[in-house]
Amino acid sequence: MHDMPQPPPQEKRPIKLSTLVTLMVCSVIVCVLLVVYAFYFVQITKATRTGVEDTAFAIARTLADSPDIKRGLNAPPGQNIIQPIATAVQQRNGLLYAVITNMDAVRYSHPNPQLIGQHFIGADLQPALKGKENLSINHGVLAEAMRVFTPIYNDRQQQIGVAIVGISLKKVDEQIGAARWNAIWFVLFSAVVGTLGIWGLVRVLKNILFGLEPHEISSLFEQRQAMLQSLREGVIAVDAKGRVTMINQAARHILFSPQAVALGAAQHAPLLAHLKDVLASGTAIADREIGCNGRLLLCNTVPVRNNKRVIGAISTFRDKTEISQLMQRMDGLVNYIDALRTHSHEFMNKLHVILGLLHMKRYDKLEGYVLQTAQNYQADIGTLQHKIKSPIIAGFLLGKMNRAGDAGITLTLADESLVPDNPNEEQVAVLVTVLGNLIENALDAMAGLGEGEISLLLHYQNGWLSGEVSDDGPGIEPAQIDAIFNKGFSTKGENRGVGLFLARQQTENLGGTLSVESEPGVFTQFFVHIPWDSERNSA
Repeated sequence: MHDMPQPPPQEKRPIKLSTLVTLMVCSVIVCVLLVVYAFYFVQITKATRTGVEDTAFAIARTLADSPDIKRGLNAPPGQNIIQPIATAVQQRNGLLYAVITNMDAVRYSHPNPQLIGQHFIGADLQPALKGKENLSINHGVLAEAMRVFTPIYNDRQQQIGVAIVGISLKKVDEQIGAARWNAIWFVLFSAVVGTLGIWGLVRVLKNILFGLEPHEISSLFEQRQAMLQSLREGVIAVDAKGRVTMINQAARHILFSPQAVALGAAQHAPLLAHLKDVLASGTAIADREIGCNGRLLLCNTVPVRNNKRVIGAISTFRDKTEISQLMQRMDGLVNYIDALRTHSHEFMNKLHVILGLLHMKRYDKLEGYVLQTAQNYQADIGTLQHKIKSPIIAGFLLGKMNRAGDAGITLTLADESLVPDNPNEEQVAVLVTVLGNLIENALDAMAGLGEGEISLLLHYQNGWLSGEVSDDGPGIEPAQIDAIFNKGFSTKGENRGVGLFLARQQTENLGGTLSVESEPGVFTQFFVHIPWDSERNSA
C-alpha cells in the first residue's frame, strides 16, 4: 500500500499589530488594575473598620460623659433613667446595643429589658473595669459584634461603671462592601479609559506605520537592505542634523578603502558638506562632481521630506573613474572598429587591383604589387601586433594612429617598444585612459600647426611598464606645468580639465607615477610608470 502524500505544512499566520498591541497593553492594564484594586481594597477595609471603631468609641465616650448616666448609676439597676437614654442612642446610631454596667458588671441598660440587673457576659469587660478602654470581637446574648468598652468616672474621678457599645459585624461588613464597590467602579472606569487608549494607540501606530503589519515591515526592511547592498552606486543618508543614518556596502568601499583610511576622516568632509548644503537649501542637486578621498565622485543628492519639512538627505554617488574607464574602453573599441573598417576598405581596393592585373595578365606588375603590399602590412599592422601583444592596447593604438593621420600628424611607435599581454583588466584600462588623454592632448596642442609628430615608447621590465609620450607642439608654460594635473585646470575653456586629473589619479591608485617635462616651443614629454601583470616572462 502506497503512503499517502502528506500535505505541506501550513504557514503560521503572523499576529496582527492591532491584536499584538491590544494583548500586550491589556495585560499590563489588567495587572496594574488588579494590584491597584487589591491595594485599594485593603486600604478601604482598614479605613472602614477604623472609622467604625472611632465611631463606636465616640458614642461610648459620649455616654460615659453624660451626667444623667452618672446620676443613674447611683440608683438601683431597675429604678433609673439610664435605659431610656441608652435605647435612644442605640436606635439613633443603628447600634446592636448600648449597655451601661456598674463596677460589679451589672447591666443598667440592654435592648432586652429582662436582662437589666443581670451580669454582663464576657471577660473582655475586665480591662474596662480597671480603667482601660478596649475593643474586642465577641458574642454575647445577641449576635456577634464589635464591642467597645469605655470607663465611666464621677466628678471626683472615681470609676463608677463602664459604657459598652456593640456594633453588629454584619453592619461592619456592609460598610466594607459599600466601600469595595467604590473600588470596583474605579477599576471598571479605568478599564474603559484603558480600552479607549488602546484603540487610539493602535490607530496612531497604524498611521505612523502606513497601515503595515510588523511582518510586512520586517520583509520590506530586509528587501531594502538587500537592494541597497546590491547597488554598485554608493548610497549614504543623513538626518536633519547631518548625522549619517545609513550607508551601503558600495559607499563603505569607496569612503573607507585603505587609501581613504590613510588620508584620514577629514577627506570625507566634501561629501558631508554637500549633503548639508542640500539639507539647508531643500533643493536637489544632480550630477555634481565632488573630490573625496582622492577620488572624483559623481553625486546625485535629494532632500527627504515629511509633511513638507526636510528631515534628511540621501546621496547616491559613483566613482567617476569607473565611468571614465568604461568610456575609454568604448573609445578603444570604436577606434579599433574604425581601424578595421578602414583597413577592410583598403584590402578590398587592393583585391580589385590584384584582380585587374590578373585580367590584364600583367604578372610582373602583380608580383611587385603583392610584395609591396606585404611590406606595408608588415611595417604597419604586423609590426604593431608584434610589439603590442595586448589586443586592446594594439587596437587602441591603431585607432589613434589613424586619427592622427587624418589630422595630418604622425603617431609613431618606437622600435624598442614592447608590451606583453596582461590579464589584469584594471591595469589595461588605466593604460588606455592615460595614453588616450596624453595623445588627445598632444593632438589638440598641435591642431592648426600643419605637420607634427607624436612619439610613443612603451617598454616592459620586471613587472613594470614604462611609457613616454612626446610631441613637438607648443609646449607648456613653466608657470602652468605644476597645475595641469589639478581638477578643473584647462586652457581650452570651461567644463574641461578632467582628463589629466583622472589619468594621474588612476595611475597613483595603481601605485604608479605620471610626470611631465616641457620646453615651450620645443617639446612636451609625459612619463608614465605603472605595474604590469604580464603573462610573459621574456620578450
